[in-house]
Amino acid sequence: MAPQSVLMLGSGFVTRPTLDILSDAGIQVTVACRTLSSAEKLSAGVKLAKPISLDVTDDKALDIEVAQHDLVISLIPYTFHAAVIKSAIRNKKDVVTTSYISPAMLELEQQVKDAGITVMNEIGLDPGIDHLYAIDVIERVHKAGGKIISFLSYCGGLPAPEDSGNPLGYKSRGVLLALRNAASFYQGGKVVNVAGPELMATAKQYYIYPGFAFVAYPNRDSTPYKERYDIPEAETIIRGTLRYQEFPEFVKVLVDIGFLSDKEQGFLDEPITWKEATQKILGAPSSSEKDLLWAISSKTTFKNNDEKTRLMAGLKWIGIFSDSNITPNGNPLDTLCATLEEKMQFEKGERDLVMLQHKFEIENKDGSKEIRTSTLCEYGAPIGTGGYSAMAKLVGVPCGVGKSPRYPNCFR
Repeated sequence: MAPQSVLMLGSGFVTRPTLDILSDAGIQVTVACRTLSSAEKLSAGVKLAKPISLDVTDDKALDIEVAQHDLVISLIPYTFHAAVIKSAIRNKKDVVTTSYISPAMLELEQQVKDAGITVMNEIGLDPGIDHLYAIDVIERVHKAGGKIISFLSYCGGLPAPEDSGNPLGYKSRGVLLALRNAASFYQGGKVVNVAGPELMATAKQYYIYPGFAFVAYPNRDSTPYKERYDIPEAETIIRGTLRYQEFPEFVKVLVDIGFLSDKEQGFLDEPITWKEATQKILGAPSSSEKDLLWAISSKTTFKNNDEKTRLMAGLKWIGIFSDSNITPNGNPLDTLCATLEEKMQFEKGERDLVMLQHKFEIENKDGSKEIRTSTLCEYGAPIGTGGYSAMAKLVGVPCGVGKSPRYPNCFR
């Protein structure tokens, strides 16, 4: 039975498509955010949306709202999903998220079963759409008597090429936070483990279409997908991330000079100038640009002078040699992220791009081999036009249609 009322938690950029789909299907949606103004902004113009203020860390308040609805859709940061699921267990309500299943969520599996509820996760883009395309091809190959020798899956949420004109070729602070994650994958039948600081050294050029200059690197732990995708025969299994060229080189410099460290530094609790902060992080003799450039050159390496010129210009663009004050955040990583968040926003008229590709190396029943690809390329609407971004569409729409009565067989 389709839900008659939904409690939707969150007001992030992927939430509007989900809200629109549910409302258009005649479902009453309570939009709950920490601040009422955020909920009201998201709900504006949606006839069946009711905005409320809700703090999900308040168990009593959360229980009251969960109990009044048929379904909870949690589109808040994944660290809060476990608390939401616990409330759903207490109130015997189903839950939907678009996130990976975290260890904290997995610990609740038996309680979920005992409560007789369903918690549906990974129903977005990556994870989500990627699973559907992978399983579709794998099942068809197996039914035909073939084997999957290698499975590569790379996805990137990026600015459109014409709007990628900053040193990282990216928009969003999360780009640096994700780089702290280690990666594990199968390659040539062996498990390979890569520590977060070494991740960029594994990045390689990756061809999809002639008009794109991508690099790819592994993301998190790909090893469970040998079992999840039922491909025990696969010798190589890598799920990873796409970025534009020169991204790895720029990030490597940031790692080498200590700007991705999360170690607390007392001087980063004060609104000092960026050049002073850079001097202290580097241990440079002074905050002059000459001394800062010398200190950077002593801590990292460059392939050639052209690369050195480009990457140093990128650091200057960020502003780490400037007289501008930092936004104090206690450690180099968070302080840098605060500045990037200001400088790397999408501007009016710019648009995003999502590229997702699976590449299968297949051995057919007759012993012949082939390469098969499954590719998704989606552009978002330009900022300011009122349309969805590519990422919002590809995360929010699957989440919405999965619980809309207009699409009863969508995920069967």
